[in-house]
Amino acid sequence: MRPSRAQAEERLFGVLRWVVTVLLALVTVLPFCYMLLLSVKSIDALLLEPGRLWVSAREFTLATYQQVLRPASEGGQGFLRMLVNSGLVSLGTVALTLLAAIPGAYAVTRLRFFGSRQVSALFLAVYLFPATLLAVPLFVMFAKLGLQGSLGGLALVYVAQTVPVAVYMLRNYFVTVPATLEEAAALDGCTRLQTVRKVVLPLAVPSLTATGLYVFMIAWNEFLFALLFLAARPERWTVSLGLQQLAGGVEVPKTVLMAGSVVLTVPVVLLFFAAERLLTEGLTAGADKS
Repeated sequence: MRPSRAQAEERLFGVLRWVVTVLLALVTVLPFCYMLLLSVKSIDALLLEPGRLWVSAREFTLATYQQVLRPASEGGQGFLRMLVNSGLVSLGTVALTLLAAIPGAYAVTRLRFFGSRQVSALFLAVYLFPATLLAVPLFVMFAKLGLQGSLGGLALVYVAQTVPVAVYMLRNYFVTVPATLEEAAALDGCTRLQTVRKVVLPLAVPSLTATGLYVFMIAWNEFLFALLFLAARPERWTVSLGLQQLAGGVEVPKTVLMAGSVVLTVPVVLLFFAAERLLTEGLTAGADKS
């Protein structure tokens, strides 16, 4: 018996799904594996056999990571301090961005006021301007405020960049939260703020996590404003600045550069694994029952 057209299409798409999954996995995993293997390989072994990727037990070394993480005063690259700086800036950016974006996204979603539809579109209008156009005015303004070379000032710059997209992302989620839940909370005597805190935010945890991770990645990997604001203060450099310094250094072995790239990548990967459950779990499933 010949399979029906629907069964044939289902089998075809089932095979294509696996093919696409494998290809995407190879494209994303192989570069990281190559970078990881080079980072634990001695520079002598790399120069002798540059085409061989596998690292033997004799060639395996962690000296590259020691050189990357060791303070500059001890002959290293000082990435440990840069990791702390990047972490402080990124986490501060996430906290301030969510603090500003949550009420903004809720207001655009639930409150009715003149131009509410246009406001949500204007939030993304800031991305019509290139970052280089905003760099000089922001630098002059923060220099007059005494925030040049400050990690806090850099975090504020990142907040100005990330709040629009955070509002847009959270707005798309708040729209899906049933209004009947908020009406029920109002009947129970909750104020608007209590409704947001006790009803909306617990349901929005997956969206808050996804938005926070996206903001964290923007702040963690950003280079232009970090260079502009922190170039004169090497002790406050972020990891992206340190990695650019390694990439531009002629005397720096490529194995050390790969170790620095791994150090830059691993924190974001670990965050994704730690937040995987919140990103995939539908906390709103079954919340609005008739």
